[in-house]
Amino acid sequence: MSARVVTFGEIMLRLKSVGLERFFQQPMLEATFGGGEANVAVSCANYGMDASFVSVLPDNDIGTACIRELRSFGVDTKDIVKAPGRMGIYFLETGAVQRPSKVIYDREGSTISKAKIGDIDWKKAFDGATWFHITGITPAISESAKDLAIESVKAAKEMGLTVSCDLNYRKNLWKYGKTASEVMPEIVKYVDVIVANEEDVQKALGISSESAKSVDEGEINTEVYENIAKSVMATYENVKKIAITLRESKSANHNDWSACLYNGKEFILSRKYQITHIVDRVGGGDSFSGGLIYGLNTYEDDKTALEFAVAASCLKHTIPGDYNRVSVKEVESLMKGSGSGRVQR
Repeated sequence: MSARVVTFGEIMLRLKSVGLERFFQQPMLEATFGGGEANVAVSCANYGMDASFVSVLPDNDIGTACIRELRSFGVDTKDIVKAPGRMGIYFLETGAVQRPSKVIYDREGSTISKAKIGDIDWKKAFDGATWFHITGITPAISESAKDLAIESVKAAKEMGLTVSCDLNYRKNLWKYGKTASEVMPEIVKYVDVIVANEEDVQKALGISSESAKSVDEGEINTEVYENIAKSVMATYENVKKIAITLRESKSANHNDWSACLYNGKEFILSRKYQITHIVDRVGGGDSFSGGLIYGLNTYEDDKTALEFAVAASCLKHTIPGDYNRVSVKEVESLMKGSGSGRVQR
């Protein structure tokens, strides 16, 4: 049976300042949609996978427009629940050189933040599915969303799905009295594949290395992340693989990008890409997760799966918006070394 991927989380209205301008430098914002788990579903659908996104959206024209857009990518939306309320919003100002990008959330009281256990029929949503993906963003939104997230991973494991989780620590979201390190271990108990960045493991699981560099220093010591990966696997015996993205931030426009993966037997380090002109890095981690899910379901070895994920995410940095609008052929071309950017005729 071919893989069928289900993702669950919040999708928001994304309001971005024009180009590289500051907020309201001119009286307009670019309106699109985006959110971690939806971004992963779009990536998987673009690669030809059967992908479904589950969420709770407002029963109004904005919610309907969002669903219409997801469907345009081939994402199955039949298990999205409609409810009274509002859609969460995030405002984005894209940085340049030494000025960092800025995100402002306006998502309090969104429909998914009010959703509770029992609002989603997981048996129906997971029918015929083989893979479930969630992130650490959803349980950070509210206490009821946290309960719903835990319910989702339990249901997925009961139905025999492989579960992946991007730990995705967002310090500005954990405001309802629980910390990430109190909640995420409960979710990780049901996870097979973890995705994380430099600080996620420390902030979400409380596992760190004394020699780890600050994420802001832009330096990567791969031995540190090998030790962290092994510590996670030793702590959570159910976890079969952990992939850690390695971003070396030279400036807002220039990052070096790579990743590593530990599968309990070998520590794999990917090719490093020098991304010297970032168009939009928002959704970069989601594009990595989507690429890794495709890779692990397609290729025979973890090394190739990791290289696909890193190459896919590298390409996402060149595309405006949350979604990674690339094909398998384009990603595999970059994997094989075609990264010159020359016109394809």
